Amino acid sequence: MLHINVNILNAGVFGGSWRFPGTDPAGSFTVEHYTAIARKAEQARLDAVFLADGPVLDPGIRHRPGQNLEPTTVLARIAAQTERIGLIGTLSSSYNDPVELARRTGDLDFVSGGRFGWNVVTTAGPAAARNFGRTSEPEHAFRYQRAAVVTGQVVDAWKSRRELASPQGRPVVVQAGGSTDGRRLASQVGEVIFSADQDLEHARRFRAEIRDGAAAFGRRPEEIVVLPGLSTVVGSTEAEARARRELLDELLPDAYARRRLAGQLGISLDGLSDDEPIPDELLVDPDEAGGSQTFYRVVKSIIDRDRPTLGQLLKRLSGGGGHRIVAGTPEQIADDIETWHRAGAADGFNVMPDVLPSGFDDFADHVIPELQRRGLFRTEYEGATLRSHLGLPANQEVPS
Repeated sequence: MLHINVNILNAGVFGGSWRFPGTDPAGSFTVEHYTAIARKAEQARLDAVFLADGPVLDPGIRHRPGQNLEPTTVLARIAAQTERIGLIGTLSSSYNDPVELARRTGDLDFVSGGRFGWNVVTTAGPAAARNFGRTSEPEHAFRYQRAAVVTGQVVDAWKSRRELASPQGRPVVVQAGGSTDGRRLASQVGEVIFSADQDLEHARRFRAEIRDGAAAFGRRPEEIVVLPGLSTVVGSTEAEARARRELLDELLPDAYARRRLAGQLGISLDGLSDDEPIPDELLVDPDEAGGSQTFYRVVKSIIDRDRPTLGQLLKRLSGGGGHRIVAGTPEQIADDIETWHRAGAADGFNVMPDVLPSGFDDFADHVIPELQRRGLFRTEYEGATLRSHLGLPANQEVPS
């Protein structure tokens, strides 16, 4: 069976989603935005809701309201209004103390009945470093070394809990990172791997590499769940889906898209016109990039393969950061999901709807029933914990 989460990302993954007709641009600043989507996701029998986050207040709000409410706060409210759906929150291993982190997340897991998963991120970018009084961000390899140590400490603290022990053995460890360091960390500690991939064959190799790496650490590779990010644009007809995508492209603030892409690549786009490609001499090898190497790798592969102009690249990414975008009818999107799943490229997907809540309503009401008709997705939950949804065993050890 497929595993499907919904990523509740602001007003949607597209950079202009908050400007889409009928969308509340400030909706993501209300807890009801998240709880309503979570209840809908539970009705659709999704594995989990997923909240991204970074420990920083981004001052760049001119072109998009980009802040999130703190994940464990929101997930506690969601837990109180749902019964079964998993609760995955992103918390930085670079800027959190492991003892405090273990207590906060362990308590949330306990009060939710064993539904919590921790998305371990190392947090790239100088803005977060400044938020903690540092003049620069920690070096890439060091961030991942610390992540392995901190994750082990948190897991040990979870396992030592007695009176407030996890109903699922211990919370699920989720990891996102496609760099060399990130893949090693995923193989070492990750149980659910949130990946970014545009190409099916590359996704197959990535999944195989993570599973082989897990085996090298003495883990069971079949207990690794790989979920690529998937942005969806649903229409009742192909033409309707195409028109919705074109409108979202028109609504994308150009300055926002340029600033986001420049930040991902770690270069300046000043002076480059939309009609020219990004010069090769501005781009380094992905392993040498200082920020998020995952998205640098994805974007650079698009540039190397397709040679788009800057304007074409900005529209292709739609301000969403590099995850694959599929636009079409429910049947066409289900076809795509089934193709990747049966090819061994994905155990499921972290779905990132174009606009929230309307894009997720379309996905839950039309794509999920199509997947259920094909026998690819559950019609009822079999258990009550996130581990049971994912088919993961309790008390899985994290190698040192």
